[in-house]
Amino acid sequence: MSISTRPQRGADRPLYRWAPLVAVAIVFAGFAKTFYLKQVFGAPPLSALLILHGVLMTTWFVLFIVQTRLVAARRTDLHRRLGVVGALLALAILIVGPTVAVTAAKLGHTPGPPPLVFLVVPLGDMVVFALLVGSALLFRRRSDVHKRLMLLSFVGLLTAAIARLPVEAWRQAGIVAYFSTTILLVLMCVGYDTIKHRRLHPAFAWGAGLIILSWPLRLALTTTATWMAFATWLTS
Repeated sequence: MSISTRPQRGADRPLYRWAPLVAVAIVFAGFAKTFYLKQVFGAPPLSALLILHGVLMTTWFVLFIVQTRLVAARRTDLHRRLGVVGALLALAILIVGPTVAVTAAKLGHTPGPPPLVFLVVPLGDMVVFALLVGSALLFRRRSDVHKRLMLLSFVGLLTAAIARLPVEAWRQAGIVAYFSTTILLVLMCVGYDTIKHRRLHPAFAWGAGLIILSWPLRLALTTTATWMAFATWLTS
């Protein structure tokens, strides 16, 4: 994972300092009971696949924070080396993530919605993640584009954690509440950056647009016979 090829402007630093920390807090809260603190809560044992998935995703989030700190400290040399690790890690996530999603749907493990309906959340997340990270790597020499796309790829993954926040009323709120919260977090990042720089950066415009538009498209997809047939085939 690589965030930029040169130090960020001072105006950017609060965004890249605090947004990842908020995201990690959401991930920890969402998965504390079933992964991070499972021994405390007496949660059932996890399969090797789920443990691998949890380790990969945790490493991704931690690495993102490390990378932002390296840029702020002007250690772009080490930042670039870790970027190679990040690219390989992203590839591993794109392999393991969909496998976990399909396996969970087969077993009926979802935070509330029907398994074949909720399957659109993690699989859609992986498609959006691939597009954002792939584009960020393509523009790795354009730090202004690269770092914004990487931040969006980071925040855009939060829906699964948001859906598992340990509040019963929240669990009953449903899938619309889950993706609406993700969209709100994305818009907060874009809004902060736009106010600070007095313009909407094109990378944030199309990247945020991709995340936001993917949600109504996913919901519309789940109402079609084509999606249900495809999801049934995946989980059969």
